[in-house]
Amino acid sequence: MHIREATKEDFDQIWPIFHDIAAAGETYAYPRDITKEQAQTVWMEMPRKTYVVEEDGQILGTYYIKTNQAGPGEHVCNCGYMVSSAARGRGLATAMCEHSQNIAKEIGYKAMQFNFVASTNEGAIRLWNRLGFATVGRLPKAFHHPARGYVDALVMYKWLE
Repeated sequence: MHIREATKEDFDQIWPIFHDIAAAGETYAYPRDITKEQAQTVWMEMPRKTYVVEEDGQILGTYYIKTNQAGPGEHVCNCGYMVSSAARGRGLATAMCEHSQNIAKEIGYKAMQFNFVASTNEGAIRLWNRLGFATVGRLPKAFHHPARGYVDALVMYKWLE
């Protein structure tokens, strides 16, 4: 398993992962019917950097890193992580989050913030807590889960130094 910076050519392998997660509507605030072109913009072009987890030429996961707020908040980054359904349970999310924290520090960020973690995404919340993130805010009924209705969204934060 190898984590490397993504190239434009990688998006053809990223798209099925992205599409499955966005279409499920359970963890990300993307339209469930987002197009491939829209997804490429938000995942590959808008972030500062995008990475992939690759094994034997297959992309199993991906993450982006971007500045969370401009100006006085530009020292805080935001990341998003996606793992292929076929590769879940293998530690990819842990590896990507640890990798992203190292990259964040290398490129000058002091903190990392997850802006909108669905409270129903219990596995991610457990992982982020284990990796040192604290829940610093709760947005009541801010996330519309397709099966559970309106659920809370969490703001999670970690100072990196």
